[in-house]
Amino acid sequence: MVLVACLCLVAYWHSLPKALFPDPYSTVIVDREGNLLGARIASDGQWRFPLIDSVPHRFEKALLTFEDRHFYKHPGVNPLATGRALLQNIKAGKTVSGGSTLSMQVIRLSRRHRPRTVTEKISEMTLATRLELRFSKKEILKLYASHAPFGGNVVGLDAAAWRYFGRSPHELSWAEAATLAVLPNAPSLIYPGKNEQLLMQKRNRLLNQLQSRGHLDSLSYVLAKAEPLPGRPYPLPMHATHLLNRAGRKMPGERIHTTIDPFLQKRATQIAEAHHRVLRANEIHNAAILVAHVQTGEVLAYVGNTFNMQNPYHGQQVDVITAQRSTGSILKPFLYARLMEEGAFLPNMLVPDIPTQIAGYSPKNYFLTYDGAVPAKRSLARSLNVPSVRMLREYGVEKFHHELKHFGMSTLVHPPGHYGLSLILGGADGTLWDITGMYASLSRVLGSYYKHYGKYNPNDIRSLHYIHHPEKPPQKSMEPPNGLQNEGRISAAAVWLTWEALVEVNRPDADSGWELYSSQGKIAWKTGTSFGGRDAWAVGTTRDYAVGVWVGNASGEGRPGLSGLSAAAPIMFEVFDLLPKGNWFEQVFGEMERIATCRHSGHRAGVYCTETDSIWVHRAGLRTTACPYHTRIHLDKDRRFRVNTNCADSHEMFAESWFVLPPVIEWYYRRRNPSYKSLPPIRSDCMTEDLFPAMEMIYPHDNHSIFIPRVIDGSTGEAVFEVAHRTNQTTIFWHLNDEYIGQTRDFHQMGLSPGKGEHTLTLVDENGETLVVTFDVKNTHSGSTRRDGALAGQKK
Repeated sequence: MVLVACLCLVAYWHSLPKALFPDPYSTVIVDREGNLLGARIASDGQWRFPLIDSVPHRFEKALLTFEDRHFYKHPGVNPLATGRALLQNIKAGKTVSGGSTLSMQVIRLSRRHRPRTVTEKISEMTLATRLELRFSKKEILKLYASHAPFGGNVVGLDAAAWRYFGRSPHELSWAEAATLAVLPNAPSLIYPGKNEQLLMQKRNRLLNQLQSRGHLDSLSYVLAKAEPLPGRPYPLPMHATHLLNRAGRKMPGERIHTTIDPFLQKRATQIAEAHHRVLRANEIHNAAILVAHVQTGEVLAYVGNTFNMQNPYHGQQVDVITAQRSTGSILKPFLYARLMEEGAFLPNMLVPDIPTQIAGYSPKNYFLTYDGAVPAKRSLARSLNVPSVRMLREYGVEKFHHELKHFGMSTLVHPPGHYGLSLILGGADGTLWDITGMYASLSRVLGSYYKHYGKYNPNDIRSLHYIHHPEKPPQKSMEPPNGLQNEGRISAAAVWLTWEALVEVNRPDADSGWELYSSQGKIAWKTGTSFGGRDAWAVGTTRDYAVGVWVGNASGEGRPGLSGLSAAAPIMFEVFDLLPKGNWFEQVFGEMERIATCRHSGHRAGVYCTETDSIWVHRAGLRTTACPYHTRIHLDKDRRFRVNTNCADSHEMFAESWFVLPPVIEWYYRRRNPSYKSLPPIRSDCMTEDLFPAMEMIYPHDNHSIFIPRVIDGSTGEAVFEVAHRTNQTTIFWHLNDEYIGQTRDFHQMGLSPGKGEHTLTLVDENGETLVVTFDVKNTHSGSTRRDGALAGQKK
């Protein structure tokens, strides 16, 4: 007998399944304040939200008054209610009352499609008592509220409140709570839009009971009865569709508490749509906005794409924030920061901006012009391509590729050689998610320097995140992890110098009206435009926030006139206008040194630099060399010609410091800098070798291989050879393989078509100076011709 009792007890204890409701749930995302951002229907076609966090007070009172007034007093079964229901059913000769408690109804909901027999009722009563042993009363209420049917394909209080009233369950009025409390009693017979008169009667009877029991005062009762029933179901909020899809793939069927700020999300979406209405006139159909908090990495706004009700067939379903797109120039600040970190450049150091050919790769600036030389920070602010490529060649593609991956660029799946020098100009694809996070990480490193009194982690590089963690995160150690003291390290000083270069407000190429936002506080920002106008980027950062914007076509179609400056930057600045204004970064004096630099070259001042500036540089910049462009020359008494002791007495010579650039750099530099003074020529009677060559080859360089193009009819074309000369209006005589082929004056270009193999080009100016260049032609053809004089005098 005891054994039988023990077996029955064990069977009773294990009678309740571990998972009462194995149903699929809708994926739901809420903002940082708990407001619904969006939901995706469950896989079985039901709007069934995950288990509700808590049952609202009004709904609980209405539900218990209507269904189970003694819920908090019985153990799962109410004997009085059961007996009363039995007598009513016998008296009526049919089932008119079930006498089920809420606990029993939870069991019935979990055992759906079971016939309503006496045996089933006994099973429900038994399991209800077991339910009470496993769960608290509040938990049983949540189970009921989350799984009760509310008509149609709406299951659970949370989904019903949003579908029928367009608001959270906790915001329901007494009338609304009473309406939902009576719906599960007969969801197939009565629900909004069907048998409304009967539904109104049931709701009002419940309101009467709520007033009589003291839950409603007389005014609330009158107002509640005056409220109409809900009409057509409301569409669920869709404030972050692409984030919903992204989170749903990672955590399907869950309620996901995100870091999204509801105000920023709404306004950022409105900004994207407002600009989209203008951009689509140029057949530009897609845009994305990402806003993040710098210190925490929390995403505050996530606008994955635009939405076009008139024509939804332009890739609006694509989440552009995670889509891989050509980066254009958006990665240049990371190279600049690394160069500052290693002391390879100083901020004002001149970087060549001249026609460049590197192993067949010939980068061009956006406006197809050259400055000759430009300060490093100005080349970054103006996003000049040629100086960036030359700086990357000096730094190393392999190193930069490694650093980008450390900074958080997850899309570099190929080895460095696959990208080559084009890595800095959009040769690699990136995502708005990664790149905005990378900018935020640099700002985090810089901001934490003073926050932690110089004891900070220069490896504090973290990805952005959109999952909200209300508890305070543990304080991160300010010491780099073991083994990472040098790998990928970026100092606060390097970031400060980079951001200072990017807050330049007078960008010569900025002609798109972005100055309208000059009232905004300091923002370090950068734009990027991919080849063919396919991608327009703008990413900016302050001490507290990072904003990333992408504009283009998800299909990859390029559009004329599309650029980061004209399309993406205005959106970015408009978003920044929504954000709280804060202080700019403080200078990192502890990692910097004040040094004298040459005003003209930006190098450390040398002995011949007569004009200097005192600037703060990264401490690593102390290893840079002195100015190589200032030298001492000797002039005659008229200061028109250079002389030496071979042709003038020492008392007739005047020593002077002179700023001398190489011929090619000078040829382009003096066009942009009218104050530049060319080196005076050597006086004719001074028979000596000039230490400053007057000529330098622009194309091709000595010992380089070239290819001769073919024209459209298949015949051999010509390569344009070009040389720079210090002196204007100078004649240069051209010889190819010791054969005279022509002369040029002022603009020194000549179209040539040499045959395959090695060749020697000899150039002689009118003063007898000679320049010899050897080159190798790779493609095969015969003949050696030159264009007529019409080309030779044209400007490239």
